[in-house]
Amino acid sequence: MQIDPMQSVLAQMRSLAAQAAARPDGGNAAAALGATAAAQQSDFATTLKTALDGVNGALQQANALQQQFISGASDVSLSDVMLASQKASLSFQAALQVRNKLVSAYQDIMNIQA
Repeated sequence: MQIDPMQSVLAQMRSLAAQAAARPDGGNAAAALGATAAAQQSDFATTLKTALDGVNGALQQANALQQQFISGASDVSLSDVMLASQKASLSFQAALQVRNKLVSAYQDIMNIQA
């Protein structure tokens, strides 16, 4: 079993955690009061689009690795394919949960207005 791909994933997770910790708290309600509604909307839309593009990229990369492995490419190992597939699956599940929360919030807002 190769350890290098796992170390790479671990390093990516650590760098993402460090980026999240270093980021100013833009989701805080007090910080959001100072921004205009248009800026908040475009920031949310940009963030959501970037996240969905990342999910799409992970799914395409996993699919490409699977196709290469199936075709017998010698530079693609099974562990690389499995790691890419699991990363894609996790990112898709996270996007699905975000979508569910957004739909739930929308339904709550519509029930308040009724």
